[in-house]
Amino acid sequence: MQIDTIGETGSTNADLAAHLARGDTLAEGYWLVADRQTSGRGRQGRQWRDTPGNFMGSTVVELREGDPPPMQLSMVAALALLETVLQRLADPSRVRLKWPNDVLLDGAKFCGILLERVKDHAVIGMGVNLVAAPPIEGRETRALSALGPAPQRDAFARDLAAAFASEVSHWRAHGGDDLRSRWLAAAHPLGTALSVHDEHGAVISGQFAGLAEDFALILRLDDGSQRVIHAGDVTEEKA
Repeated sequence: MQIDTIGETGSTNADLAAHLARGDTLAEGYWLVADRQTSGRGRQGRQWRDTPGNFMGSTVVELREGDPPPMQLSMVAALALLETVLQRLADPSRVRLKWPNDVLLDGAKFCGILLERVKDHAVIGMGVNLVAAPPIEGRETRALSALGPAPQRDAFARDLAAAFASEVSHWRAHGGDDLRSRWLAAAHPLGTALSVHDEHGAVISGQFAGLAEDFALILRLDDGSQRVIHAGDVTEEKA
């Protein structure tokens, strides 16, 4: 495991992707962590805003013959983030997973995960609000500092890198069915009322009915039918 830090860059994901595209060798377990990102990105091309003291970093996973589908690595990353955060919380019920790859703190967004493929590698970027929670339009945001002293960035990076390496090994050894079960155990309960803004801009409401074999979201609609969602933004309906 190697963690390099850089004072400022556009995007740690873009940096690692550029190295791989040039044919440079990046060993699995290598991390690039930035003090500041000027062009950080989230899912669907959204901007990820940085704040000094927050975690912003990326790593690579070699895609090997026999590995489960690479898209599952976003959920592997979510489980690693969950484990790293739970080490720092007295009340584990305050954090949980949300499809497709969010980790929520008291129901608010406090991290982001971006998965990109470059040749025979996956580049996984993560941003975590340790000190402050930059605003995101239409979303409630939170930082771990709201619950107590903010974690020290470099210590958090070491713990996250170790947790991610462990989760990748577990994923390779046990496959997608085990990953699905572990993800569901840490997510909103089955039957939770959700609304999904799909990739076409439509809003679909229903109850959470689990994950399909390909990890798509399953919603049970009011008429009893089920809808499988492959992309979209999920909102939990307030009681």
